[in-house]
Amino acid sequence: MSDRFYEPEVLKRLQREILSILDDFIRVCEDYHLEYFGIAGTGIGAIRHHGFIPWDDDIDIAMPRKDFEKLIRIVEKKMGDRYLILNARNNPAYPLMTTRLVKRGTVFVEEVMRDVDCPFGIFLDLYVLDNVADNPVLYQIQSWSAWFWSKLMILRAIPKPVLMQKGIKAKLIWSVCRAAHMTLKILHVSPRWLREQCEFQCRRYNKKSTRRMAFLPDTSPYWNVVDRRKCYPLKKLEFEGRRMNFPANLEEMLENMYGDYMQLPPVEKRKTHYPYRLEFSAESEREELEL
Repeated sequence: MSDRFYEPEVLKRLQREILSILDDFIRVCEDYHLEYFGIAGTGIGAIRHHGFIPWDDDIDIAMPRKDFEKLIRIVEKKMGDRYLILNARNNPAYPLMTTRLVKRGTVFVEEVMRDVDCPFGIFLDLYVLDNVADNPVLYQIQSWSAWFWSKLMILRAIPKPVLMQKGIKAKLIWSVCRAAHMTLKILHVSPRWLREQCEFQCRRYNKKSTRRMAFLPDTSPYWNVVDRRKCYPLKKLEFEGRRMNFPANLEEMLENMYGDYMQLPPVEKRKTHYPYRLEFSAESEREELEL
């Protein structure tokens, strides 16, 4: 994340490009009866602004594992000329456990990713939800194990990751991160192996019926936890003039993540993915000429 902000016309153009991806994504999900719902900042945007948070530059979408896997197969088979699936399974250099639905013909490289060799482009952020243990002790083991391996994935690729902390505390954490990065490289720890360890922890209860599902490899393993008893039926909310699925208990989930999410954060706490390199699609270029 970055504390830099876009020029208004650039942000609007980027948001239009992202919405074009969202429209294709929703169309596929509806055609093939795939379950999805908006989460995190996208949920705040839908409730507070009926669209993007004014400075936001991405859309966050969660999908249960079985629907996510179907989506991947459909995109690769029927939409491969238009979209690329970017994740650590397809591209071991990618250091995150999220999946990006990337629009071909675009470039979007964040500053923190500038030295990572991946086909980055303008994208939707997809969070896959796996079953988590109902037993409290087993849940803690699973959640923190997945979180741990996901952070090693990042440190294997990036010596100075983005931190929530500031000042001296951040400098101390970065010194530890650099040491871990060098150690992982010197020991030739495989990024693929790290991803497999993380995914094993995420998926270990998928053959059991559990009350909750979650995306554990986030900033906090407790952020994106979905209680099936409260999440359904999904509800439709307006997002930039279209209708999107959201959890029935979206407000409760957002309060768990952000506290008073209806209060605009101070400027110094507003974050973006401000890019080191940004290129729009030819389709976007034509639209700009017509405006």
